[in-house]
Amino acid sequence: VLALSLPMMARADQAAANACSGGLSPDGKLVFEKVAPSVTPKTDLKEAVTAAVRPLVMNGSMKREQARTAAEEAGECLKLLR
Repeated sequence: VLALSLPMMARADQAAANACSGGLSPDGKLVFEKVAPSVTPKTDLKEAVTAAVRPLVMNGSMKREQARTAAEEAGECLKLLR
């Protein structure tokens, strides 16, 4: 019974995370979409988000202040995936 409930819990978390991401700013949603596919229970979210956001800041797609806010927003939704 426990083995059967694990996949359902994962889907519930995905649904909750997707619902959460619907309320994000465009920058927050971008960060969420870049990081979400790679999130596992063992993912260090800070490292994953930093790895996704750093190139955006470096290439001028996002300002540092925007990136920080977007990362914090997305992080709240990404937590639901773990």
